[in-house]
Amino acid sequence: MGAYVYKLDGVNYINLTNRCTNDCVFCIRKNYDGVGGFNLMLEKEPTAREVIDLLKEDKTDIVFCGMGEPTLKIEELKEIARYAKSYGGNVRLNTNGHADIYHNRNVAAELEGIVDEASISLNQADAGAYDALVRSRYGKDAYFHMLKFAEDCVRHGIKVTLTVVDLISESEIKKAREIARKIGADFRVRACAY
Repeated sequence: MGAYVYKLDGVNYINLTNRCTNDCVFCIRKNYDGVGGFNLMLEKEPTAREVIDLLKEDKTDIVFCGMGEPTLKIEELKEIARYAKSYGGNVRLNTNGHADIYHNRNVAAELEGIVDEASISLNQADAGAYDALVRSRYGKDAYFHMLKFAEDCVRHGIKVTLTVVDLISESEIKKAREIARKIGADFRVRACAY
């Protein structure tokens, strides 16, 4: 059975689901079952209680990041995040930014005070190139929903980092960096896993 919690660099990573709204051309799931020697392919998705029980043994900072999009399990995510905040843990969310369109509501407002940081996959500097790279179920609209989610997170006091993969050109990276600057987010280029 895939791990619900796995530890990398002293931080507990939470693997809530293998489902995603994207089918990225660079997705690690195309070639691997996990990271860092941990199998992350789930036979069943965990409840919040199952994850919290595992965290009770090792109260450290947490990152919602597994082999799927964690915000698809938003209620579990919020319950686990509240638990981590109760013992003083820092909470980071790694996301594709599609929570609002998936749940049809403003999710960033619900994360205020329980998520400290959000790393959001910008991946490209325009909607067409983004759609070609991430192949979202929402088409080009996904790009604009992701940007709005990022802006909302900034507005709700969540430290946002927009990221791109190193598959794109230097000129596209420069444009993406400018998008991050305009919305008040940090920026990072991440290495492609495959």
